Amino acid sequence: MQLDIFENGREVMLRNDVVHALERRDALAALHACDRLSQEYPDDESLPSLRVLAGYIEAAEGNREIAFTDHASSREARRMLQESIHDAAHRTFGNPGSGVWLAVSWQELARRAGSLAFDAAEPRDHAAPLWLRAGNWEAAARAVATIESWRRKPVPLAWMAEARLHLLGLPATWPLLAELGWLSPTLLEDVAQRSPDPHLPRLIRSFEASTGGAEIGDLSWLAAWALIERPDLREHLAATQPSQHTPPEQAMRLLVELLGLERQGRHSDLVARRKELRDLQPSLYAAYMRSR
Repeated sequence: MQLDIFENGREVMLRNDVVHALERRDALAALHACDRLSQEYPDDESLPSLRVLAGYIEAAEGNREIAFTDHASSREARRMLQESIHDAAHRTFGNPGSGVWLAVSWQELARRAGSLAFDAAEPRDHAAPLWLRAGNWEAAARAVATIESWRRKPVPLAWMAEARLHLLGLPATWPLLAELGWLSPTLLEDVAQRSPDPHLPRLIRSFEASTGGAEIGDLSWLAAWALIERPDLREHLAATQPSQHTPPEQAMRLLVELLGLERQGRHSDLVARRKELRDLQPSLYAAYMRSR
């Protein structure tokens, strides 16, 4: 029994030598440690993943300073990292260790993709989403800012909204979230699911519960509905830029104006604007009047 314990301890020690070298991203030491482990314990279940990671960081050392020259190269590297390397890292480091380890690799890919232009057909190969995967919010925001008219394009707008949620917080990001909802309710939902502030997904759940099955049930109406529930958001949502003048956008702007008129006590103007809201969207108007 003591011999078995010793042998198991030896196997664990050799395995840990590989893991520690991988944590340091020392490819040569990791490969040598893998060789020692395989020589003494060729059936060790962790060996395949350890070898994958050791080989990956060895290749990364040679490619680190080589910029991607086309989207296909970035795509190939991204897919390898998010599939086989991600799985091997998870088996080796678990959570949250694998996320910390992988973040370094995402940063390396983001730097290499820095010169690639935004391609709407393959947006995931741009540097911005790679920086987001790495958790480098400042670099992600800078990368988005290089995209021409990024605020008029749903995918870059979603990237910037996610970055600013981390950098500036939810209140300051509301203008981008509203604009994103008007352009792509689906992307708004994706961003909300990754929000560092739990108030955003909580507000969306409340919105869905109160509007389920109604005409204003999709997230393009979230900003307008939020103003009814949270009048304190008026200042932030008033800062939205003009978008496509859709009914949800028109409704939100009407509500911004209505809240201002209420404060000023301008009754005749208030009645006129309420009629506009009623004609535009009766369900939203009813929700607004219930709160009055």
